[in-house]
Order: sequence, then C-alpha cells, then structure tokens
Amino acid sequence: MGRIPFSYSFRNLLTRRLTTALTASGMALVVFVFASILMLAEGLRKTLVETGSYDNVIVIRKGSNSEVQSGVDRTSASITETQPEIAIGVNGQPLVAKELVVLINLPKRGSNKPSNVVIRGTTANSLLLRPQVKIAAGRMPRPGSSEIMAGQSIAKRFKGGGLGETLRFGMRDWRVVGLFDAGNTGFNSEIWGDVDQLMQAFRRNVYSSITFKLADPAGFEKVKERIENDPRMTIEAKRESKFYEEQSRVMAKFLRVLGLSLTIIFSIGAVIGAMITMYSAVANRTSEIGTLRALGFQRANILTAFLVESLLLGFIGGCAGLFFASFMQLLTISTMNFQTFAELAFSFSLTFQIIYQAMAFALVMGFAGGVLPAFRASRMNIVAALRAS
Repeated sequence: MGRIPFSYSFRNLLTRRLTTALTASGMALVVFVFASILMLAEGLRKTLVETGSYDNVIVIRKGSNSEVQSGVDRTSASITETQPEIAIGVNGQPLVAKELVVLINLPKRGSNKPSNVVIRGTTANSLLLRPQVKIAAGRMPRPGSSEIMAGQSIAKRFKGGGLGETLRFGMRDWRVVGLFDAGNTGFNSEIWGDVDQLMQAFRRNVYSSITFKLADPAGFEKVKERIENDPRMTIEAKRESKFYEEQSRVMAKFLRVLGLSLTIIFSIGAVIGAMITMYSAVANRTSEIGTLRALGFQRANILTAFLVESLLLGFIGGCAGLFFASFMQLLTISTMNFQTFAELAFSFSLTFQIIYQAMAFALVMGFAGGVLPAFRASRMNIVAALRAS
C-alpha cells in the first residue's frame, strides 16, 4: 500500500477550522515574540556596524571600551595624525578628526523623562570621514562659536534639540543651527559641535578619540602596529567598523538571552496546546484510523500523516507570526547602549537568517506537540479501532 497523501492531512486541518486557528494562533504568538527579539538585536547590531567605515581607523586609549571612557593627549594626537598611511583630502591636508565625546542629560519631549545623549566635538574633517552623514536642514556650526547641530533622532525625541532651539550644558547656551541625517547609524542619536569650544566648556584637555581615513585599507595592520608599539603613547587602533560592532555585542547578547528565555516559556504553552489539539484529533478519528489500517496502511503511514498535520500547524503559525513581526520594521525605538550608557535609536531588522530560525522553531514546536499523539494513533489496534465506530 502507498503512502497517505499530503492532502489528507491538510483537509483534516480544514475540517477542524476553529481548533486549527486557535492552535496556530498560539504558535504564531510565540514566533512573533521570538522573531521580534531577534529583529531587535539585529537592528541594534546593524545600526552600530553601519556607523563605522571599514576604511576609517579610530584611535582610543588602551583598555577603553568606548570613546566616553577614552582619553588621548595632544602629543599622542599630533603623532597619530602624521602617520604616512593616512589619506590626504582635496585641500591637501590629512583626513584626520580629533574628537571629544561626552554625555549630557536631556529631557525627552512629551514625557520630560531625562536620558543620556552623546555630545561629539568635531572638526571640519568629521563630515568628510562620514559620508553617510548629510545636512538635512540648516547649516554646519561655525568654528569657534557656541553653535551645534543635532541628529534627526535627537531633534524628534529631545527638548531643545530642534532647529533654532537652544540647549544649555557646559555652563553655556548652545543654539541648534543645523540638523543632520545619518541614516540608520548611531550618529543620528548624537549632537555635534566645535571640538575646541566643547573642550573649553567641559574643561577637558584631552581628546576622546582620533579618527582617520586610510589611503589604502590594506595598510591598517602596519599603522596599527606602529601606533601601538610607540613607547611615547598608550593608545590602540581599531578599524571603525570593528569598533562599533564591538559596541553592540553586550546589548545584543542581552536581548538574545532575554528573547530566548521568554520564547521558551511561551513555547511550552504553545506545544501543550498543539498536543491537546492532536490528541483530540486522534480520539475523534479512531474509526477512521482503524479503516486506514484495514485498507493496508502501515503504522508508519499513520504516524507520518499525523506528524504532517502537526508540522502544518507549526508552519501556519510560523508564517503568521513572521507576517506580523515584519511590521515591526516600521517602528523606531530607543534604548540605552550598555557600552556608552547613552540612548541609541534604532529600528527592527528582519533578515533571512531570522526567518529561517523562526520557521525552524515553529516546526520544532509543531513536531514536539504532535509526536506523542502521532505515536498513539499509529499504535492503535485495528479491531479495537473499528469497534469504536
């Protein structure tokens, strides 16, 4: 006798529309939570990775985990900007930006809840090193003035961050003369101003970091070795893309662990629901199972047919969960970056890997919920099953 056709399992699900919908909905909820957490972690990672450029090198103090914790003295900065591997700009000057990074506390619009925001002291080369940053409105701050420009995420979420508004920090009033769009990067959650003015305002005599562009990306290892082995300096060099990727690891790992924990808890209920549904299906189709066995179908055929039903439940739930999770990409949220302790705005990001993982998880739930009922159906005695009719 041949195998039981796939359409048999599918039609049985259609016959029990209500229980199929309820069970699939439970699985869809679990997949939605699972996929959303993975999308959140991926969105955070993607935002920080895209912040950095592979061609750029960032120099910070040895042992520092972020620019906020770093300090590069002026001597080290002067030595760094003379490295021969640095690219030369159209003005004939090295493409180097000596920057200051500090945190200030600003109230949010609407809630008035305070949160940490990154203030970046920049130079004329800062924009040249970051082509992803574009002026969206207004203009660049004038060097030597108390003018600043804000990322669009700052302008939308924080009081005083809009064009023409004024912020007070460092015992000064700073006027927002421009807004910039840094796309899906961490720079969109920063405020930029003249580095010399900000160093005076915050009474800093050292830079936080030095960023420069390589004339040839292949020269990174050579300049890194020279800088880090120079006895006059205690600094280290990293590719900017690698540096920002490291910034996302702690937070992304926390989100994945949290998501996995929640998913495991919710999935137990979904698996139990699928198991109850399949046990009910077995009980209601006892005579049908006996007929199939009498027609010559083997135990393995019965087992496979019921497992296919359960896997179909998981597949339907997985597709529904991913469908609704995909709309999360339309949202932009903010959270604190554990590395810098500053607020960072980012979006959910759905990738093929997340789709694959979510669907695999849905099928595992379907299999786990159907395997025991399927074994029960396959082990039924033919005579006893036919008598039950």
